[in-house]
Amino acid sequence: MSGEPQASLRVLVLCTGNSARSQMAETLFNRLGRGRIQAESAGSQPAPRVNPLAIEALAESGFTWAGHQPRGLQGLEHERWDFVITVCDRARESCPIFPGQPMLAHWGMPDPADVVGDEATRRAAFREALLLIRRRIELMLALPLEKLERMALEARVRAIGTETTHH
Repeated sequence: MSGEPQASLRVLVLCTGNSARSQMAETLFNRLGRGRIQAESAGSQPAPRVNPLAIEALAESGFTWAGHQPRGLQGLEHERWDFVITVCDRARESCPIFPGQPMLAHWGMPDPADVVGDEATRRAAFREALLLIRRRIELMLALPLEKLERMALEARVRAIGTETTHH
């Protein structure tokens, strides 16, 4: 072993309410990233609470939600981020300018909280959203994150949001 250990990449996941998609992504990034990624999440218009179906979908997949109550961007825009990933179109439109020019990617997907129907239908929407988020994060983690040149890395992470579309 030579030199210092590689610093983890800091990822900020943004959506509107910070109650479902971004919370699930934060949990998955931190667990699947195994120290390579340090993720946080926030919302442009934070909801009053995390959606219980998001926590349930994580638990069904073996992930304990250890997040935080929905929060806005206050203070986060002054931190250093390697990546800022938006998971909904509204957050993309209201994304602030971050210092240090983090790499930006948009992984748009429908909000499972918008799905109407019986409880089984709504639960299925959260499971499907979790699967899509997990697939995208696994694709990102499969990249040689520490070796790719910045422009190539940003292009590859952006492409993940278009290659794995909602089916």
